[in-house]
Amino acid sequence: MCTRSWNTNGAHAQTHTPTQTNGTTHRRRALIILNQPFSPNLLKRVWASSEWHCCADGGANRLYDVVASGGEDALLQYKPDLIKGDLDSLRPDVRESYASQGVEIVYDADQDSTDLMKCVAALQALEAASADEPEYELVLLGGLAGRLDQTVHTLSYLHKLRKTRRSVMAVTDDNIGWVLDSGKHEVHIDHSVLGPTCGLLPVGVEKTLLTTSGLRWNLENHQSSFDGLMSTSNHLVKAEEVVRIETSNPIWWTMELRDL
Repeated sequence: MCTRSWNTNGAHAQTHTPTQTNGTTHRRRALIILNQPFSPNLLKRVWASSEWHCCADGGANRLYDVVASGGEDALLQYKPDLIKGDLDSLRPDVRESYASQGVEIVYDADQDSTDLMKCVAALQALEAASADEPEYELVLLGGLAGRLDQTVHTLSYLHKLRKTRRSVMAVTDDNIGWVLDSGKHEVHIDHSVLGPTCGLLPVGVEKTLLTTSGLRWNLENHQSSFDGLMSTSNHLVKAEEVVRIETSNPIWWTMELRDL
């Protein structure tokens, strides 16, 4: 069984540096901004580490409110490539400002998909138009805070996306998290920005068997479920640069994000 290696640079690095071999780029990142609050420092990092930027409806309000105090230069620097959704949350002043900058604003009335799902569909269409390029690694700014129903949607949707996308992470000012599919994983830890707390959450599965190393409280072939033990409030160990996780079923992995 192959071991999947992970790092979180796409969710907090200050610059975007794609891996290249013989002149071929192997990594590109997309950012979808959701309608939840975030700090200027976090925005600066996730924006700089991505090359395609999309706002899910009211996410454009959040982006505008964070950067507008910096004037026209800031608005131009943080100009999204796309705003998409049913647009019931997009404020008129924000829409007018971004429209004047030439930002594509797409109304999608489909009530069977959320604004996040509509933005992912737009990303998939972009990828289909450049099939010779690698798939984007996807970072969601927001989705793990605020309204409980929206948070559960994020947990559910990323659980489903693991089947079709190689890398989807959600980041807030407090957390970063993503779904580990069944199998073996190595998570490379930057202790300057991550920790100390972390968790393994059996969301969307009846149960899973977990074996870990590199944590303060490791598990050995231990069953985890909502009705039983869950490894919440575990800790990263500063002496360990890699956390190893083996899981029999998909599981959410979360880490605390330090103040940036």
